[in-house]
This record gives sequence, structure tokens and C-alpha cells, in this order.
Amino acid sequence: QVQLVESGGGSVQSGDSLRLSCAASGRISVLYVMGWFRQSSGKEREFVASISWNGGFPNYADSLKGRFTISRDKTRNTVWLQVNSRQPEDPAVYYCAAGGVLYSRDLSAYDYWGQGTQVTVSS
Repeated sequence: QVQLVESGGGSVQSGDSLRLSCAASGRISVLYVMGWFRQSSGKEREFVASISWNGGFPNYADSLKGRFTISRDKTRNTVWLQVNSRQPEDPAVYYCAAGGVLYSRDLSAYDYWGQGTQVTVSS
């Protein structure tokens, strides 16, 4: 089994930057792709970004490219999601996921999920 724990969420002002982290533990030798998804109230969970476990092949949702950066910390088995210039549509629960299909944006391609971390925007 693989355990994923997200952190870094909270309330930030619009326009500020935020960095989310996802710590992986357990059978991490089976990990191939790490992804971030988000789900706003009343909406479906949507793809944000993904990266291979070795830190290569970053992939982003077209509408979010340029403001989000995904990266992999190999020393701590952690994946980061940097969110720059927060926008009003960014508040959501952000989920970390692990799977085995490079470049996949489908939820079904990911086998393991974290509990999510809530991000809100304060006025």
C-alpha cells in the first residue's frame, strides 16, 4: 500500500502564492506518476498537474499552465505544487494522487489518493 498525505493548504489572499506538499510513504517503489487534482464545491474533481516519480515529464492542465508548478523532492519522497498569483477560482480541496500512466489526466489512472488539503481565498 501507498500512503499520501497532503499539507500546506489554508487561507490566502487573492494574488498571493501558495505551496502544497504531498508526502508519500509505504510501497513507494511501485510509484510511477504523481498527480494533483482539485475539487471545488459542487464541481467534479479536475486534473491540475502531474509528474513522473523521478521528477521528469511535468504536465499541466491547459487552463492552469503558467501559474502552477509541480516538482519532486527526491530526498524526502515529496511532491510539491506551487500556486502563483492565486485567482478567485482556485479555492478547492487539492488532492494528491499516485498512479502508473504518464501524462494521464484521468482520475481512473491513479490508484492511490490522499485525503486532500483545503485551500480558500480571503478577501
